[in-house]
Amino acid sequence: MNIEIGRGKSARRAYGIDEIALVPGQRTLDPSLADTRWQIGGIDREIPIIASAMDGVVDVRMAVLLSELGALGVLNLEGIYTRYADPQPILERIASVGNHEFVSLMQQLYAEPIKPELISQRIKEIKEGGGIAAVSTTPAGASKYGSTVAAAGADIFFVQATVVSTAFLSPESVTPLDLTQFCQEMPIPVVLGNCVTYEVALNLMKTGAAGILVGIGPGAACTSRGVLGVGVPQATAVADCSAARDDYYRETGKYVSVIADGGLITGGDICKCIACGADGVMIGSPFARAAEAPGRGFHWGMATPSPVLPRGTRIRVGTTGTLKQILRGPAQLDDGTHNLLGALQTSMGTLGAKDIKEMQQVEVVIAPSLLTEGKVYQKAQQLGMGK
Repeated sequence: MNIEIGRGKSARRAYGIDEIALVPGQRTLDPSLADTRWQIGGIDREIPIIASAMDGVVDVRMAVLLSELGALGVLNLEGIYTRYADPQPILERIASVGNHEFVSLMQQLYAEPIKPELISQRIKEIKEGGGIAAVSTTPAGASKYGSTVAAAGADIFFVQATVVSTAFLSPESVTPLDLTQFCQEMPIPVVLGNCVTYEVALNLMKTGAAGILVGIGPGAACTSRGVLGVGVPQATAVADCSAARDDYYRETGKYVSVIADGGLITGGDICKCIACGADGVMIGSPFARAAEAPGRGFHWGMATPSPVLPRGTRIRVGTTGTLKQILRGPAQLDDGTHNLLGALQTSMGTLGAKDIKEMQQVEVVIAPSLLTEGKVYQKAQQLGMGK
């Protein structure tokens, strides 16, 4: 149902994750029976959670650890790990600078050229550590470094930008990346994003993508929505793009994974995204809080270093526990940011969903008071859900 904004302009109501709630059905099950396994690009994982390709979240060590724990971490191939042979002093500078000097420092640090030999080296290091080599670039980076990534033996390639579409207009002097040709020619699965609409999601699936990323601007450190005014709240965006996946599957028999990317902090957020239709989620700031994370308690957006129009900031997230505690528990915090897998399993048990496909079918209601109803004391004392 459209709402009239003014004469000649109407709009559809969209919903964010905080505005919805999941409704238990007639059946419950023991959380140990909840099957959270999923597949992306032929890669089987126990946990449907991917760590974002952000320099403060995933380095070689984190990529290996996430693989060992049953999840997946994506390395940013246009970040500091492919610009500097030793990124540790760079990470120290990023963590130590003040807020006013941060953006200019980032622009300076990321002006260092990307070195193709470091792309190959980082992929090799992940593989030698026993990890899944999932890597990411922008479309321009994919065009330039795609052959290097393939030759290095990466397992899966994420091509990401604020918005990716198959209908990209560019100046005559620039040859845009042909997404269909790229997906066909790459010897490894390709994931494309980001998008937020049914039509664009469907078009990206037709390119041969193994998965699509859904989300524009909801990330904790992203400022795209403020800078550009662009975005669709995640609950609606995920539901729309998941509908495209289901229609595409009915038409072709090909299943393309939908990954909700950004804006998810707690286990409840992850559960609600999957209930809206996502097969998996991509998160950044929750993993940036791990003791093993390279950001030293900080998290920053991928577009922060832009030399022309920065669309991200650096936020202090602190360190709350080990990566294992955050991902698999046992939890030491009561706010839903530890033991994300346990939260998903328990929610599935409460809702009676035996696997991810059943979780995608649970009832959802509009519930703007879900996080505030009866939580006066938590809010006043900044405990639990009131933090």
